[in-house]
Amino acid sequence: MNFSRILQDEKQNGVEFIESMDENAFCTISAFSNTDGGTLFCGVKNKKNIPGFDCSDKNIQPLTTKIIDKMGINPTISCFNWEEKTILRIDVKKSPNPISYNGRYYKRIHNKNTRISGDQLKEFFLTGTNWDGMTNDYSIEEIDEESLRKFTKKAVRRGRLIADDKAEVPEILKKLNLLVDGRLTNAAIILFGRDPQKYFTNAMVRVLRFKDDVNIYDRRVTGNLFQQAEEAEEAIKNSINVKFEIKGKLTREEVWDYPLKAIREALINSLVHRDYFKFQVQTQIKIFDDQIWFFNPGELFGGLTIEKLQTPHPSSTRNPLIAEMFFKAGLVEVHGSGIPQMMKSLENAGLPEPDFKEEFAGFSVYMLKNVYDKEYLKSLGLNRSQIQAVSHIQEHGSLTMSDFLRISPGINERTLRRYLADLVDKKLIVAIGEKKGRRYELS
Repeated sequence: MNFSRILQDEKQNGVEFIESMDENAFCTISAFSNTDGGTLFCGVKNKKNIPGFDCSDKNIQPLTTKIIDKMGINPTISCFNWEEKTILRIDVKKSPNPISYNGRYYKRIHNKNTRISGDQLKEFFLTGTNWDGMTNDYSIEEIDEESLRKFTKKAVRRGRLIADDKAEVPEILKKLNLLVDGRLTNAAIILFGRDPQKYFTNAMVRVLRFKDDVNIYDRRVTGNLFQQAEEAEEAIKNSINVKFEIKGKLTREEVWDYPLKAIREALINSLVHRDYFKFQVQTQIKIFDDQIWFFNPGELFGGLTIEKLQTPHPSSTRNPLIAEMFFKAGLVEVHGSGIPQMMKSLENAGLPEPDFKEEFAGFSVYMLKNVYDKEYLKSLGLNRSQIQAVSHIQEHGSLTMSDFLRISPGINERTLRRYLADLVDKKLIVAIGEKKGRRYELS
């Protein structure tokens, strides 16, 4: 090594001079690992100022341990003498996996450390590991043991996991591939963490119920993903209607605005398949009088299209660890079957087919209520004649004024026309043709 020549070119690629092992030194190690590797010389301020570094074991051993424990890499660390000074040398190789320091990622651009964030971070990881498989220096104390053991019991009961009830938390997490080389994955924190939002602020579900332009119910569901799935479903159920139908002599069946199976499928899909790199946006569910909208950040993954999604298709997920844990818990039955099952349950309930869209840099599911249900029509303030008009159109396809006069005896034509105009204004029906011979159909 010709250190004299290196000193003459302080700005050469892959070399960094630093006076002490401060925070910037560790950011440099992260940057070297994430770019093309490099060498850090500690104890060198510049070519004219070389204070040196204390290379005694009491300094080197803690330094080595910190790099290994916090960053998960093992660079070559050595010391050499230069003009009666001792200099620390750290040689860093390019890592096959992204390397962070204190939860942040850096790369080298023009011999400077640059933090990677936002969309750049997502693009950076597209060539690395999945978000849920990334590790960080989380403490094992971050894990909620009660949530983990509750999950384990469910998975064992379903025959999807073999585990010892007396196993320690690290042992269980390692078996689930959520603890890798002694480091917790993002999946471990977001699935079983005590407070995942401590690290992932917007990894939550926001449930909004729109009564009108002024009155909006807004519930923000936090906690780990299993808690979010349970509590968000309750928030949705509290925002939609349910009625009871008697089946047989002793059975009373709940009938919701939307089948709960469809709601669960859409909700779980939004949690399992969202893009957690898009940390500025929450998973959102908006409930209106006539529809419910599920939105998760992140477009379709793995070459899927809207058309392919609606038929049986191979499983492809950006969060394989999260998807596998939901499968083991019995919340996902067969990978790739959620959307077809959702569509089938809506069809069985007599509801319109859901609408799927890629929009707002994410994926949306729209479920439409049966707006022609008699109970719903009553809730809109429609009178008996108006409800009869809608029912007639449902059964016969259209309605004429002659039809309306016939099914509404005792009411004059002028009043009936006003009733129909109100239905048109409410966008429940549409008028077809000129006044003479006009007919009305469902909108």
